[in-house]
Amino acid sequence: MKFMSKITKSLEKFLSRIAKPWLLPDTSLELVKSVNRQSHYLPPPDLFPMRDRSSPFMEFSTCSANDFLHPRYLEICEMLKHPFMWHRKLWEFVFVTHHLLESGLVKTGSKGLVFGVGKERLPALFASMGAKIMATDAPVDIGEKQGWNKSGQYISSMTQIRYTEIVDGAIFDENVSFQPCDMTNIQSELCDFDFNWSSCCFEHLGSLEAGIEFVINAVEKTLRVGGVAVHTTEFNLSSNDATITHGGTVIYRRKDIEELVHRLRDRGHIVKPFVIGDGSHYWDFHVDIPPYSQDPHLKLLLMGYVSTSVGIVVQRGR
Repeated sequence: MKFMSKITKSLEKFLSRIAKPWLLPDTSLELVKSVNRQSHYLPPPDLFPMRDRSSPFMEFSTCSANDFLHPRYLEICEMLKHPFMWHRKLWEFVFVTHHLLESGLVKTGSKGLVFGVGKERLPALFASMGAKIMATDAPVDIGEKQGWNKSGQYISSMTQIRYTEIVDGAIFDENVSFQPCDMTNIQSELCDFDFNWSSCCFEHLGSLEAGIEFVINAVEKTLRVGGVAVHTTEFNLSSNDATITHGGTVIYRRKDIEELVHRLRDRGHIVKPFVIGDGSHYWDFHVDIPPYSQDPHLKLLLMGYVSTSVGIVVQRGR
């Protein structure tokens, strides 16, 4: 019995450290990640059966494995020159790209605005289609305070998003501009855009309400009437009550996204229906736990909550 008790305690200690990966040495982190990766079969896209092209694509507002199995997903990955991964962040970029291209607003001479650009490939892609893109990221003091400059999630110049495998360098230089922007205080000169977007940014503005206000302001302050906004963020799949409401990262519940949709519609804007994915594939039920393996990574354990990515698509109505 004492022997079993020691084993149980050792196992509990190890599991507690996995839940808090900073307690593990780097070699142990890599070992755990390696075991996690090897315990799953991740079929390459040229081997698994794809869905029929005529089947719905991006029919849900939340990250769904069905989208990864659609031919259009691979086409957009190729447009972005990004390798296929079972990863929700890649899904966010595909989600934004798909909905903005579907709007018909990404074209020669149109104007696009991105918030919290980080090292995204989308400005290069849209510039290759002739659109004029204003790329923005947080002012230097905010980027340093949040630690984004150390994590590679922040840029201070266009050279970091100049993907010449996507767009000719001269075309990029002609079509893409950069300036800092505090998402809680958008400059008045950032206006009359045809489209705007952000990818997993507005959950970092300090509170659930601050993020909601950003989306509303991004629609009403920066878009022309008829312009389209596409924004993604963190979504809580564990609870519609308990969540992280304040801090460096918040997690939106179903009722928070529904409230945002309601407020936007009340203000005269057109919002695509908010639909949570039904979970019809194995990877829809896999949760990546710290230390994250990153592939597959459609769902993750984030600050105690099973989370995924969610997107909202808005057309300015007035």
